[in-house]
Amino acid sequence: MRYKLAVFDLDGTLLDTLKDLWASVNVILKAHNHPERSLEEIRQFVGNGSVKLIERAVPAGTSKEEEKIIHDEYKEYYDKHCNDLTKAYDGILDVLKVLKNNGVKLAILSNKPNFTVEKLNDIYFEGLFEIARGSLPEVAVKPAPDSLLRILEELKIAKEDTVYIGDSDVDVNTAKNAGVDEIAVTWGFRDKDFLEANGATSFANKCEELLDLI
Repeated sequence: MRYKLAVFDLDGTLLDTLKDLWASVNVILKAHNHPERSLEEIRQFVGNGSVKLIERAVPAGTSKEEEKIIHDEYKEYYDKHCNDLTKAYDGILDVLKVLKNNGVKLAILSNKPNFTVEKLNDIYFEGLFEIARGSLPEVAVKPAPDSLLRILEELKIAKEDTVYIGDSDVDVNTAKNAGVDEIAVTWGFRDKDFLEANGATSFANKCEELLDLI
């Protein structure tokens, strides 16, 4: 294996969470008498954390006060319904097990709320990841490199021995900002053309391809 540490994004990389995100946003929008959003709209809105997701989903002109109320209600609802329709991508568990058995340390870094990341990690990946981390109040969210660099520091792994794997421009930029290698996966929420246009240079089109790249 080329790397000592592989850090993975969660949504669109390890888990297909889109339908639960979509359903949860629409439950809260509907409760506030706002128009619901399509699945494809939510696909474009995700990636920068739940605050940005709600900011993009509410109608133009919504006050910041109402945005915060909607966000808080969304977080509470999604925490309870984050695994209604979610599933792991085919083959990803086998890939993670091979990596771990070959001595690669594994971590999750997501812009989702930390509680939800820990919950989904326990459901799908218990024992595979050294660290499973979402957004924390005191740390800038991706694409800021802060959270990724903190993981490297905690695990005592050098940048040149680390690769970050994700499905979005946010993930590509997170890796670049942190000074680590990146792999863009094309089975998630963004397609290869979009990823390439946003600076991705290494691609995995199937989960198994990660084994040759990591």
